[in-house]
Amino acid sequence: MLFRDAFKTSTRSLTHGKMRSILTMLGIVIGIASVIILMSIGQSAQDLIINQVQSVGSNLIVVIPGTPSNGKFSPSAAEQGIVVTTLRQKDIDALEREPSIDAAAPLVSGQAEIVYGNNNKIVSYQGVTANMFVIRNLTVGKGFAFTKADVDSANHVIVIGPGLATTLFGPYVNPIDKIIRMKNISFRVVGVLAKGGTGAFGVDQGNIAIIPITIAQKQLLGISYFSTALVQANQKYDITFAESRIRFTLRQSHGITDPNKDDFNILTQADILSILGTITSVLTLFLAAIASISLIVGGIGIMNIMLVSVTERTREIGLRKAVGATNNDILQQFLIESVLLTFIGGIIGIAIGAGIVGLIYFVLSTFFSIGWVFAFPISAVILGLAVSGIAGMAFGIYPAYQAGKKNPIDALRYE
Repeated sequence: MLFRDAFKTSTRSLTHGKMRSILTMLGIVIGIASVIILMSIGQSAQDLIINQVQSVGSNLIVVIPGTPSNGKFSPSAAEQGIVVTTLRQKDIDALEREPSIDAAAPLVSGQAEIVYGNNNKIVSYQGVTANMFVIRNLTVGKGFAFTKADVDSANHVIVIGPGLATTLFGPYVNPIDKIIRMKNISFRVVGVLAKGGTGAFGVDQGNIAIIPITIAQKQLLGISYFSTALVQANQKYDITFAESRIRFTLRQSHGITDPNKDDFNILTQADILSILGTITSVLTLFLAAIASISLIVGGIGIMNIMLVSVTERTREIGLRKAVGATNNDILQQFLIESVLLTFIGGIIGIAIGAGIVGLIYFVLSTFFSIGWVFAFPISAVILGLAVSGIAGMAFGIYPAYQAGKKNPIDALRYE
């Protein structure tokens, strides 16, 4: 039998039982749509995180006190909850004297309850210097960012995120110059950030409180050291050179002569992107693997339905073989039916998945302050079509083989 004739016969068989064909495809449709959605969400999340890190600037270098346990990317002592007091003001001063560095901004952080009238919220606060707003590209939408004079004078001023402003003051009250309290210390609101959402390094910019580092150190935390420092390299210098100069400067400041005894860790934006890219890629593959389980279930469902179809069409098989159809002709016909079911189901699943991905993007970008990125990876489409085709072959071979090996005399006698 020619392939064209077998294809026509298969399509007639499928259209004859439309409802059964639709129900048979349902498992593949759900499976493919799940793979498309989860891979797209994973890719969107990866793009979102990478864009947020890149938005800080390609010349950003992070200095973390404490020596990593094993290798550059393992957690430092500070990140493991161990108090490290080695990063101090003399280190920041030394870094700012280095020609390859434009600015160095120390940072301390904590959590506290912020109160205004009857409204309150527990938030993360950061104590920073004035140049941190420039280094991190933080834009103030209302009011202004506090200045170096505010930091040096330890003025009780605060810049808050837009979400926190709405929680404390409501949507219609101007927060500027309002007095709020944090740990029983009064602060005057001088600015509100322009946008919320998750910023670089996982910081919730919508509900953040930013205060002068002098206030945070002396009155809130009672410390004289820094937890982190962000360094902005001079654009005239290569980032690798700037990193080496930071390392040299800190070793001199700390009196370190043996490079194996560094008490700090340095991460460039490329290092951060490498870590985040690896994590999100693994997560995307993990989600796709979970969704693929439904494809296996859908394939088994197709095999079961095809086996039932073989039983129901036993007399048809016997008649076809009686007039000259070979075992390969029968096998080919049922295999084409199986592949058609999974392939059509795959296309429908891709269309449904694309529609849901678009809906998710519309909802998140319209109703939530998330800079969600629309991502519809071609690899997900290729994977969906490939898996649906392979599933049709894999789960259709056995029913087709069972149909092809039937004895024509026994098949004609089947009731």
